[in-house]
Amino acid sequence: MRSRAPRERLRFFSDPTMPPERRSRTKPDRRAGAGPERKPAKRTDRGAEAGSGRTLRKAARSSPRTPPAQPSAAASAVSAAAEESWLRRRNRLALEDDKPAAERCLEELVFGDVEDDEDALLRRLRGARGQLCGSSDDVEVENETKDNFPQQKKPVWVDEEDEDEEMVDMMNNRFRKDMMRNTSESKLSKDKLQKRLKEEFQHAMGGVPGWAEPRNKRKTSSEDESEEDEDGLLQRTGNFISTSTSLPRGILKMKNCQPANAERPTSARISSVQFHPGAQVVMVAGLDNAISLFQVDGKTNPKIQSIYLDRFPIFKACFSANGEEVLATSMHSKVLYVYEMLAGKLIPVHQVRGLKEKIVKRFEVSPNGSFLLITGIAGFSHLLSMKTKELIGSMKINGRVAASTFSSDSKKIYVSSGDGEVYIWDVNSRKCINRFVDEGSLCGLSIATSRNGQYVACGSNSGVVNIYNQDSCLQETNPKPIKAIMNLVTGATYLTFNPTTEILAIASRKMKEAVRLVHLPSCTVFSNFPVIKKSSISRVQTMDFSPRGGYFALGNEKGKALMYRLHHYSDF
Repeated sequence: MRSRAPRERLRFFSDPTMPPERRSRTKPDRRAGAGPERKPAKRTDRGAEAGSGRTLRKAARSSPRTPPAQPSAAASAVSAAAEESWLRRRNRLALEDDKPAAERCLEELVFGDVEDDEDALLRRLRGARGQLCGSSDDVEVENETKDNFPQQKKPVWVDEEDEDEEMVDMMNNRFRKDMMRNTSESKLSKDKLQKRLKEEFQHAMGGVPGWAEPRNKRKTSSEDESEEDEDGLLQRTGNFISTSTSLPRGILKMKNCQPANAERPTSARISSVQFHPGAQVVMVAGLDNAISLFQVDGKTNPKIQSIYLDRFPIFKACFSANGEEVLATSMHSKVLYVYEMLAGKLIPVHQVRGLKEKIVKRFEVSPNGSFLLITGIAGFSHLLSMKTKELIGSMKINGRVAASTFSSDSKKIYVSSGDGEVYIWDVNSRKCINRFVDEGSLCGLSIATSRNGQYVACGSNSGVVNIYNQDSCLQETNPKPIKAIMNLVTGATYLTFNPTTEILAIASRKMKEAVRLVHLPSCTVFSNFPVIKKSSISRVQTMDFSPRGGYFALGNEKGKALMYRLHHYSDF
């Protein structure tokens, strides 16, 4: 039993769970004994260690017992910290006994040798975090260093092709075509295109928005001014959200009004419906030999006057540009009737000097009121003076004339032929300035130009309506349409733009309910017109918009002049 006592005392002194001040006397060198297997300290000089143990115990027995002194507050704090540190070391050493040697080696490389003092590792981490959270002085020094950074060196070799500006094609993109100001801008550089896009955006937004301006140029207001604005805003009531001036696409807000000719009903086909250019009056004419004028109020539409023409079924009736005259032609007559509204006189024009046509049916009045264009036979179109009704000149195309119209400035005449080609004539010289092919058309039926001079619409016998940019029609022989409207399945016989060039009305007289309203510039059809379930429109024979777009009227084969109120436009 005595021979085992020194071994037990030795194990007690080398136990890692003992206090640090006692374990440090017998702690072996961990670095020297580092290896894959951890063994206890060598058993050399066991007798010496046992002897020292006996000496210590004898000294402890022989020392007199004295009462322990009361520890001070500082000493108790130090002892508590030492005890906490000793507990942490004991727990860590207990965990390290289960770690493999490779993991212990990796921890020493990353964290250093912190076996004796873990507080050193915590102090090191706090120091690194303090360096990251530097003061503003360090930031200023860093900025000064960046400013003093040497300039970038020039490249040794430069490719000349890199310096050439890349050109962007403007013609083959339907969105870029609208941004072209003239024909020379068929190609633009990227910088110019970016500048043009910026100008278009600023024009649409009404200037540069506040969020797009640099910070140093933004207008700053004081808190007092903002509070005053808020007080003024809260002191009044009303609609603070204003409606957009442009017509939205998708759904057209409209109301079905009383038919324009409700006070003079008829069963004969309506051949012409047109609004007066200056007064709130609508004209209705048909095969019943009568031209009727109605006051437009959207409710009762009272009749103003009816003009009866004996044995003269009206093929077309139209106001003059100033609204003082009404011109009318018949189905099988050479006579052109002119009704003077102020004098109340009906003047028949039996013969036009130089005109050899036997029947006068289709005609167009120029927007400026100076010319009258009569469609003849064998490809002829005759230009007359509106004032004297005398022939100015004639123009001839290949094939027959399917439809014709004036440009918005009355300087050009667009003639659609029966073989799908469109001829453009100069009014002053009566010469053909261009001739282009309507894409996909085999037989033209109708043509119309917008009042702002931007669009040309061509309708064909297949029901397709091509919308072109007017500038491309004047310069190219095979222009590409902006959009091909394919909502009609029978021939597009009637086309008309509204005054603001935001709506294009297309219709076919060969099929019931075959009428659509196209939104511009998106070239999409309004989904809520017509209402197919009601089937009240029937076959459309003529269409027209009021001078400011507030009303839309169309006539059918049943003798009704239907009228609709477009709520987006406030005026007649």
